[in-house]
Amino acid sequence: MQLDAQWFLKTLVDNQLLSYDRGMAINNSLGGEPDLMTYAQEVLNQLCAGMSQEEAQNWVSQLEQVIVFAQQQAASGAVPDWGKSEIAGGAAVSEEDYQNGEIPSLRNVSQMTDEQVAATMRQLLLALRVYGASDLHLSSNAPMFIRKNLVLERIDPEWIMPDEDVVRLNMALLTEEQRERFRKDQDLSLGLQIGKARFRTALMYHKDGMSGAYRLVPDKIMTLEELGFLPADAKNIRRLLDYNNGLILVTGPLGSGKTTTLASMVEVANNSRQDHVITVEDPIEIVQTSKGCQITQREIGSCTNNYHAALKAALREDPDIIVIGEMHDLETIENAITASETGHLVIGTLHTCDAGNTLNRVLDVFPPSQQPQIRAMTSGSLRGIVCQRLLPAANGGLTIAYELLINTIAVANIISEGKTYQLKATMQIGSKAGMCTLDQNLLEKYKVGHITYETALANMKDTSVIDQLKKLVAVEEAKKLVAARKKK
Repeated sequence: MQLDAQWFLKTLVDNQLLSYDRGMAINNSLGGEPDLMTYAQEVLNQLCAGMSQEEAQNWVSQLEQVIVFAQQQAASGAVPDWGKSEIAGGAAVSEEDYQNGEIPSLRNVSQMTDEQVAATMRQLLLALRVYGASDLHLSSNAPMFIRKNLVLERIDPEWIMPDEDVVRLNMALLTEEQRERFRKDQDLSLGLQIGKARFRTALMYHKDGMSGAYRLVPDKIMTLEELGFLPADAKNIRRLLDYNNGLILVTGPLGSGKTTTLASMVEVANNSRQDHVITVEDPIEIVQTSKGCQITQREIGSCTNNYHAALKAALREDPDIIVIGEMHDLETIENAITASETGHLVIGTLHTCDAGNTLNRVLDVFPPSQQPQIRAMTSGSLRGIVCQRLLPAANGGLTIAYELLINTIAVANIISEGKTYQLKATMQIGSKAGMCTLDQNLLEKYKVGHITYETALANMKDTSVIDQLKKLVAVEEAKKLVAARKKK
């Protein structure tokens, strides 16, 4: 194997991008002594088989950096040191190798080469993924900090990262085009791919320098039940996905898991329908594989200019289901409602805290003269609203609490008359239609052991449901006392 190709393979193995055995198999298939570019092209072909254009471009960008590094190392005459595991048949380093707090130190970034900085970033992101973090923050003149189970944790709190190190770390995995775009716009949102792992990345400048926020995207699409939906409620959500047209909204505050729920709902349709699904996201976080449905994923910036343009174009692209990553302006909301009335099932997200606020948000973006018409359109097209938030789970980790609104005749009348303040009362008595308020859901999730009494009580507002919770706990405590006395 030629020296530069050896360094190319060694770098891929060290960064968990390719196993040694697979790399050698590719080398042998090319006759055992391919030149570097031929070898790199075959590696790229095999790694990118079945990937989207965006994923493949991410691999191209990474391999270009590896090629340059391999050529430099080969020119120096150095021979790769494979160590004891790789040539002996050991597996390439995996995510499990970073368990038990083996998070790389960032104190010597200034002494690293660019390739070493990139490798450190990959190792850091994979290590934190195994650690269970949801977010990583690298900010100038501040220690590295993460978010785990909604709580911020500082990693190596005594080390304040200088701006120069933060810039190198945050820029290490970007393509040159992405770097130029960030320098021009001073903000950048993109999806990073490391092997099979994806990370939603947001870069910015602040008063002390540069900052990067990395959201660790789930590595698999979970079912609704795995996300924390109770079986009966998951069944009701699946029924919403049986409609051929209409509007379904997934709402909640920032960081409440809306994207994960959205992906799970698309997966339900993917397994149960045979339709064309177009998604518009900023950026693409969870990559969907076409099964029963043909799924077309578009990313703001690289595939289309904005949500409004993508949604307008989607109506001419023969979709059955349109998924909108964020409905945040009048044009996007108007097009979504129009699409839901013209034979498409539209699923979108909004940053709102409950069903009533969701409808107010949808309606209030329109001028007063247009609101009666939009209320009438929404009352007819709305299928349901899932409004969720993340809470600490009883067994550690996180689970979701939520409320469900199903568009019944009573709900449609409330929407068309603009009396959204009546929604809560309608939801409280609408359990037979599949509805529940947040407080009712908290009570049910406590009953099945998903959350603790303290968590349920802290998030409840309805005094009648709080009384039910306290009564339930009192009965449980009484049963425990009786059981204890019987043992004596």
